Amino acid sequence: MGLSGILASSLVKAQSFEFKPNQRYPDPAVFILDPSFTKYRLHNSTLEQVSTGMRWVEGPTYFPEGGYLLFSDIPNNRIMKFSQQSGKTSIFRENANFANGNARDHQGRLISCEQSVSRRVTRTEKDGKISILADRYQGRRLNAPNDVIVQSDESIWFSDPIFGISGEWEGYKAMPEQPTTNVYKISKDGKLTAMITDLVNPNGLAFSPDEKKLYVVESSSLPNNILWVYDVAADGSLSNKSKFIDGSDNASLDGIKVDIDGNLWVAYGSSGAIEAMPMMVGNKNVYGLKGNPEDLDGVMVFNPAGKKIGFIKLPERCANLTFGGPKNNRLYMASSHSVYALYVGDHGAV
Repeated sequence: MGLSGILASSLVKAQSFEFKPNQRYPDPAVFILDPSFTKYRLHNSTLEQVSTGMRWVEGPTYFPEGGYLLFSDIPNNRIMKFSQQSGKTSIFRENANFANGNARDHQGRLISCEQSVSRRVTRTEKDGKISILADRYQGRRLNAPNDVIVQSDESIWFSDPIFGISGEWEGYKAMPEQPTTNVYKISKDGKLTAMITDLVNPNGLAFSPDEKKLYVVESSSLPNNILWVYDVAADGSLSNKSKFIDGSDNASLDGIKVDIDGNLWVAYGSSGAIEAMPMMVGNKNVYGLKGNPEDLDGVMVFNPAGKKIGFIKLPERCANLTFGGPKNNRLYMASSHSVYALYVGDHGAV
């Protein structure tokens, strides 16, 4: 291993997080909030930490052809690769332009949102060549492409907030050139269209299984994040915007995925719901934590009507997630310094 490899290895291991899995079944980290979630919680499956040592993990996407998961380690400016067969994590790409969201297209190619430096959406071809799919709109540079999904007609949709250029931690600080933070669509012919222009920092994206609805997280944070839902017409146009979920319990919503039954699996982080509250212990006023398990960091599951039905409690804040594995029934959760996995009685919609 050369010097660059040694330095890369030290960076990857800089933030390892110790995790002790539960030894009993069913795993107490998986909460049934509604009886309808019972069939999705496997009685004899427990939460696993499959990779650790990153600084802020995002954008997991699974490649069944090779049996591996790719995900971004944004502050370390690299894309990582976890092999399900070997259980080992390696560096897939360094100098990744602070890639955030990733997706796999229908030809098995990697689509990445490079949120800083290049500020573009790219595709990694089968020969390793990187093609630029979008980097400008109406003559101005994109803000900081964040999350990305691929429609069945091969259209690519991505969100473009300013997070990647708002500071020095997940990229380099820069002035936004776009007057709004949009959700864009790249058609199969390469045409770039702004489909949503009225959200403040759009974030996670997902289609319903029949692609007749589009879900979008708005991370405006004042006072709470909101998950919006739109009707999608046959030509891809959007209408009937309505509020599907809001962070009324002070939750921060991030990446989202949909299962084959239309349930939404949402990366969920507490942002004030777990509060330090004064309480008396003996004659001393001390502080304790006030909050419910469903308010803690993890993955919240909502049914198609927007009702909470299940929760997976994680020891770290979850940013994004994806279904994968040979049967598409293993949930991978990108969470701060680590990636966690859980086999579920369910399958991802795509």
